[in-house]
Amino acid sequence: MRNSYGDKFLIHGGNKLFGEVTIQTSKNAVLPILASSIMADTPVTIKNVPDIIDVDNMLRILEKLGAKIAIDRDNITINPLTINNAKVDCELSKTMRSSVFLLGATLAKFKSACITLPGGCNIGNRPIDLHINAFKKLGVEVEYIGEEIHFNAKKYIPRTIKLKIPSVGATENIIEFACLQSGKTTIINPAKEPEIVDLCNFLSSMGAKIYGAGTNKITIYGVDRLKGVQYTPISDRIVAGTIMCAVAICGGDVHIKNAIPIHNQSLIEKLIKMGCQINIKNDIINIRSDSNLKSIGKITTGYYPKFPTDLQSIMLVVSTVSKGNTTIHEKIFSNRFETAKELNLLSANIDVVSNNKVVVHGIDHLNGAVVRAHDLRGGAGLVLAGLVAIGDTIVEDIHYIDRGYAYLEKMLSHLGADIKRIRV
Repeated sequence: MRNSYGDKFLIHGGNKLFGEVTIQTSKNAVLPILASSIMADTPVTIKNVPDIIDVDNMLRILEKLGAKIAIDRDNITINPLTINNAKVDCELSKTMRSSVFLLGATLAKFKSACITLPGGCNIGNRPIDLHINAFKKLGVEVEYIGEEIHFNAKKYIPRTIKLKIPSVGATENIIEFACLQSGKTTIINPAKEPEIVDLCNFLSSMGAKIYGAGTNKITIYGVDRLKGVQYTPISDRIVAGTIMCAVAICGGDVHIKNAIPIHNQSLIEKLIKMGCQINIKNDIINIRSDSNLKSIGKITTGYYPKFPTDLQSIMLVVSTVSKGNTTIHEKIFSNRFETAKELNLLSANIDVVSNNKVVVHGIDHLNGAVVRAHDLRGGAGLVLAGLVAIGDTIVEDIHYIDRGYAYLEKMLSHLGADIKRIRV
């Protein structure tokens, strides 16, 4: 199990990036898949699982439930037959938002569940009201006892659920729960993210009957059982986007392998407009940049296939060294601009207009300083800022980054960056 609390990155900026890098499996795909594995009645093996803190925490939660875990390099086998507990560990659930994915799975399997409000990054309100209201409509009884929320699925009411926003977590929980219930369940306005489609592909491979993933309507027909399988989740579009942006600001020529280009279409279009050359062949993205970027004026986050909120902090950094002004609107979360304050310590010129809007005035270069990560993606953005800054940059609290990037410093060093991990 990884433990990087107190670790820092020391970065000496100015190096261009060259070579090739292989993108890890998606954090946002593998976590709900690991959670859903407990719904099978025989062991499940997930391949190419990334070595990240969030995976470690998910496996610890599954073990606390009673599952047997076997790890063979980057392949993980979960045996759910020994699970004897439907209560998600309180302290572990506070460490990451993704623990909420276990709600639908445990309800489906055991007809009951117990969680505390999940933790994760401090990026604004992330209520689970959508999850709870959907479960209530499907017949689940909900009771609040202190910090805990207890769910009891004595009866199931198959019906159509219309989500007021296309919540990824709520969509995944409803799908998981409905898979092992009798009758037909329909979700209107579901999330369309690639990770939703991947979860549905995984569940379908186990025997679930799910139709319409990636569209405006998902229909689930309940089945009696799900069987164990071997499955390889999709690659991580946010990690691929992070590397693309690193090359954009540093300059260089990099081949990004094991990518799914269509998943990064909104980013690719923006980087081309900013001056990068991007060529795509199958699962390889080749990006070239002379680091002389120009602003595209405005970036607005939205639900897939719009520009992803998880790349907003990364593009915030790109905008700091792009010629012209850039207005960034954050439409998903309400507190995702803590990174802007840290970037200003690196000599960036960013006006924080509100919790949801900043104006970035592009400058020629950043200057090294000591900065601190406040969340996963913002931390990765600060690393990119250090790569392009003059002098040395120290990024503290990099345990946030390790939640989603499997040794980001090794990937970047392989491409020529001067970055070192300082362990406590």
